[in-house]
Amino acid sequence: MTFRGHIRLAARLAGMPRAAIALALAALALAGVPARAAMAPDPAPIAATASSTATGPGESAEDRRLMALLADDARRSEALDPIDRIYRGEHVAPEVLAEVFSASLSRRQLASTRQSLGALARIDRRRLSPERQISHDAFAWEKRTALAFLQPDLRALTEVQPINHFDGLQTAFPAIMARGGSLRFETTADYRANLALMGAIAPVLDQAIVRLREGMASGVVEPGLTVRAMIGQIDALLALGLAESPFLSPVREFPAGVPEDARAPLREAYGAAVRGQVIPAYQRLRRFLAEDYLPAARESVGLAQVPGGGALYRALVRQHTTLAVDPDSVHQLGLAEVARIQQEMAGVERELGYTVPLRAFFDVLRAEPRFHPASAADLAQGYARIARAVDAQVPRYFLNAPRTRLVIEPYPAYRARYEAGGSYNQGSADATRPGVFFYNTYDLKSRFLTGMTTLFLHEGAPGHHFQISLAQENTALPDFQRFGGNTAYVEGWALYAETLGYPMGLYADPMQHWGTLDDEMLRAMRLVVDTGIHGMGWSKDQAVDYMLANSGMGRTDAVAEVERYIAIPGQALAYKLGALTIQRLRARAEAALGPRFDIRAFHEQVLGSGALPLPVLEAKIDRWIAGQAAR
Repeated sequence: MTFRGHIRLAARLAGMPRAAIALALAALALAGVPARAAMAPDPAPIAATASSTATGPGESAEDRRLMALLADDARRSEALDPIDRIYRGEHVAPEVLAEVFSASLSRRQLASTRQSLGALARIDRRRLSPERQISHDAFAWEKRTALAFLQPDLRALTEVQPINHFDGLQTAFPAIMARGGSLRFETTADYRANLALMGAIAPVLDQAIVRLREGMASGVVEPGLTVRAMIGQIDALLALGLAESPFLSPVREFPAGVPEDARAPLREAYGAAVRGQVIPAYQRLRRFLAEDYLPAARESVGLAQVPGGGALYRALVRQHTTLAVDPDSVHQLGLAEVARIQQEMAGVERELGYTVPLRAFFDVLRAEPRFHPASAADLAQGYARIARAVDAQVPRYFLNAPRTRLVIEPYPAYRARYEAGGSYNQGSADATRPGVFFYNTYDLKSRFLTGMTTLFLHEGAPGHHFQISLAQENTALPDFQRFGGNTAYVEGWALYAETLGYPMGLYADPMQHWGTLDDEMLRAMRLVVDTGIHGMGWSKDQAVDYMLANSGMGRTDAVAEVERYIAIPGQALAYKLGALTIQRLRARAEAALGPRFDIRAFHEQVLGSGALPLPVLEAKIDRWIAGQAAR
């Protein structure tokens, strides 16, 4: 999801090659795309005919050929993507994990991608069923996108920035290895396998140093603020010591499946690995960042100041949004959306009993205790109450709900300072590990009670939790549709899910109504600020000031947001553009079908094929509308 070719926002990442992971969001591994001139043609649109699903005995020979290709690609991709496999709850050999960030892994990813595109060119798309045409088009987009960022010109810009404070295995590893994370800790065999996997952490972090040194040599380096934040993250982790280290959490308590006589040896072995391998690796990375990399880091924060950064940003905008949009036009759209939302905000402000200018009301929101939690318990109880209200509404809006449970937890203390207000961590495909909605209790005075409903709808249900869980639970889909995705769809759906709070009656309270407008304002400001930073040379302070002037955000959140845009250029644009696309498709379906429109069936169509590029989703919805209208 980043220009590194891999992000796992707590939602989930696309099925493209990945090398790094972000602890925050959802999971999206998103490789970038080339500038428009170098872009392969978009897949042809799917004809608007009645839909049918070709599975099992009803498959055509061409369908079977495509499915065989997709299965073969999935096997190859899984072998080249150990991080994704870990997040999916699969076993990964330590020697495979140790290859992350290596040049050999990149070469094999490139060869595999070319192999898949060559095989896809031999598939006759016209002979595929409508459902398999969707798979064909989505797969073509994914592989062309992956291929573009595996080319030498873009690799030279991306691979030398393998980690930052928002997108880095230095923060993902503690969460992965901790008990309750992505790994299973149920039997002695699980413990031994995970102990071996822990041994791969050191070579991965050392290889990250190699990549960062290459960037120093070529002049492509991270901003100083990102480097300082990474140093702070490592310091916070090391300050926990062995007593509180997340790497040792599995051996503080054991499940019943581990016999008593195995526990002491495991405790000793884990302690030796953390002391002898993991902590020294983090200390090496910290020393390199502080002594070598930070002095070479750039003071600028945008891609416009990086050699080749302008073309890279245009490519990332297209990749993250899956749309042929220009950064300048996105900036203008953002300015218009900010103005529109401010008009709505003025009305809600009056409902809350205030008549001061909006900018002054933002200061009121920041200062008035009634708008902020008094304790972490306020947040815990509030989110539990919201979850119950949403659960009661689900049957009115969805034909299917996930089997995977959703749990609500605060961020661990070592992560909270560097996280946004909330995020989602996906559950396992077999629904045995729940999805987690994380909320932030750091600096409570900067948190708002007003945004709780919209945050839960986005990160939890029916946002990321529904979209990700329903896809990966659907075994009829090819793996890349079950587990892959793109930012525009994944985050666009989650932002669209926020709007369902209106018909659900969840925004009848002006406090929560204000909160959803404030969050919508955030997504609109992102269009302005992301393009401002990376396309127009805005400074960090300029971006923060814009956000504070046009919303009720606290400074802590505004700074965290801006630093996120600095870390993952273009990704923040996809939310609003993705949501606007889904809203436009819904309005089209409502207009075409009139009283026959069923919101549950529409949502089933949007969610039923996994996370699609927006043009492929639009073609699918048009086909569905035509089929419904013909009945």
